[in-house]
Order: sequence, then structure tokens, then C-alpha cells
Amino acid sequence: MSAAEMLADGTEAEILSRSGRPFRLAAHGYEADIAAVGATLRALRFEGRDLVVPFDVDEVRPGYRGATLAPWPNRVVDGCYDFDGVTHRLPLTEPGRGHALHGLVAWAAFAERIVQSDRVVLTTTIEPQSGYPFRVEVEVEYRLGPDGLTQIVTGRNRGADAAPWGTGPHPYLVAPIAEAGAMTAPVDGWTLLLPAAAVLTVTPDRLAPVGLEGVEAHPEWDFRVPRRIGSTFIDHAFTALVPTDAATTAELRADNGRGVALTWDATCPWVQIHTADTPSDPATHRIGLAVEPMTCAPDAFNSGAGLLVLEPGAEHAARWRLSAL
Repeated sequence: MSAAEMLADGTEAEILSRSGRPFRLAAHGYEADIAAVGATLRALRFEGRDLVVPFDVDEVRPGYRGATLAPWPNRVVDGCYDFDGVTHRLPLTEPGRGHALHGLVAWAAFAERIVQSDRVVLTTTIEPQSGYPFRVEVEVEYRLGPDGLTQIVTGRNRGADAAPWGTGPHPYLVAPIAEAGAMTAPVDGWTLLLPAAAVLTVTPDRLAPVGLEGVEAHPEWDFRVPRRIGSTFIDHAFTALVPTDAATTAELRADNGRGVALTWDATCPWVQIHTADTPSDPATHRIGLAVEPMTCAPDAFNSGAGLLVLEPGAEHAARWRLSAL
């Protein structure tokens, strides 16, 4: 947690944890820990059971675990895109593959706007910069209810020019872990339900989009009927979602039926799934399943697939909810 140190003039200065100012929400059997850096979901528990892969309050967030992604989720291939007749070049934040990854706010320190026992609202502003010369306010709300933790991300164009926009979360979901030695990795033993009929194929080296295909052509990625993930590798975006009551729900369960659900509405017609494969780091290898609803496709700044355009003064809100099963 944050602390204080005494300065030379006798005043106190707050010392923030490495993940930024912490916020804890508690209600209806749920506890959520939010970190100000990246408006990140650091931990989520139901009756003491983890629903996402957590990290410590004084730990630098591992990668993008739990971060809010904006003004784009996923990748901008080569960090280059054209918008309104102008070519823009973004810093390459995924240098190994040569892309701009997961937006511009994941490492920003969000300020608190509302803090309550079951709700927090945080804000930051993306200032015009090289590669993204637009001013967009990003507001992130987390609130607990009987049905779980709802997150709402709102982008508001505070500039004079139209701005490209996309958003999404990056939680790594977990279900109860099988007995030690029963599975090679936690993900392998979980059952996934993903009502998506199409998958975006990608190049194996750079994960750059290739084309959209039906999952019937790729049965290894067809989870429309719940089944065990096993050793399947997934790092793909899915679409052609099949909603129930205007919402799409992905479910991750252990053999005992317990697990976690992530539900989102039509504001996110895409979802990225990743089995968190890090064979060089056994401590993180396949320990959780990334489920990332997205308002747009990977590389939407180039393809236009699902890309939103915020006109000056306009705003857009997207929401999703994590619930215990």
C-alpha cells in the first residue's frame, strides 16, 4: 500500500506502490483491487476465490495483466496507419514483432474521480503526441454488484479533430486449479465456452492479421460447445459472436463446475483469447486465460474493422462484467 516519508522541510510526501494508488472494492461476496497505473484490475475474488490472475500491490504489473487498453486494443501493425489523409507512426511497443501494442494508457497514472466502497471512477487524458495527435479523455469505472464486477470505459474527444478510437480490457481468467500433477499447466485442465463462429488467422511469427475464417475450418479453436482446452495454443481474435439476450458470455470452468464468466454487449463485437504461453517462464506459463472483449479488430487502425471515430465533443462507452460461476 502507499506510505509516506518525511521531507527535509518536515512535510510528508506520499510514497505510492509500484502499481500506483490502490483502491479496494468489496460487496456481495466480491473483493476487487484496482491499481491506478493503467486503471488496472489487480485482483478479483469471490468468497476468497481468485477469478483473475492477481499480482502484488507493490509489484510492477506483469505485462498487460488486467490493464485497460485504449485508444486501441491489440496491435497496430508496424505502428503505422493512415487517418483522415495523414500517415501516422506510433512508437513500437512490441519491438520483437514490430508493432504498437495495446494503446497509450496502460502505463498512465489515472486520477480518482469517485471513490466509494463498491465503486471507483478513474480518469486520464491522452494528450496529442507523435503518432496520435488527438486529445481524448479516458474514464474507467469499476463497480461491484450482485452479478459481479462491471467495468465501463468511456472515451471523450476533448480535441478539435476527429479521433480514431478502440478499447478493451486484458484480464487473465482463472478457475479452480486441479490437484498438483494432474495437468501440465492450469489452462490445460479448464473447460472453455466461447460462442464465436469466426476466427482471425494471423502470421505465426508476428501475429499480423491474415484473414477471417469460420471456426469449423479450425476445429482446434471451436469452443461453441464447451470443451477442455488441453494443450491447444490460442492467441487469436474471434468474432461472429452468438449473443444470448443481447450479450455474449465466455465461460471458464474447472471440473467441479466452478469458474468465472466474462459477459459483454454489442459494443464489443470482437474478443481476443490467449492461453498465456510463456514456456521460457514456468511461473507464468499458461497460468490464466486472457479473455479480452474489443470494440474493434486487431489492426483496426489500418483495416477499419470495427474502428470507432470520435467526433469533437463526442463520447463512446463500452462495458463488460466478470462474474463467479
